Amino acid sequence: MPRAKCYHLPGYAWHITHRCHKREFLLKFARDWRSWLYWIFESKRRYGLCILDYAVTSNHIHLLGR
Repeated sequence: MPRAKCYHLPGYAWHITHRCHKREFLLKFARDWRSWLYWIFESKRRYGLCILDYAVTSNHIHLLGR
């Protein structure tokens, strides 16, 4: 089933979640989630993202931004 289209509303917070395929544990090692954090904060630096909070687990992530 396709997902609903996402809209960006300026000034509002957004919550992004991503779960690994088949609930696999792709971020189970510290080096993996450190790499993920590096790319998130590199994106923040390059594109001016406003990251309010984040959570990284072994098989999914949550990102709260504005």
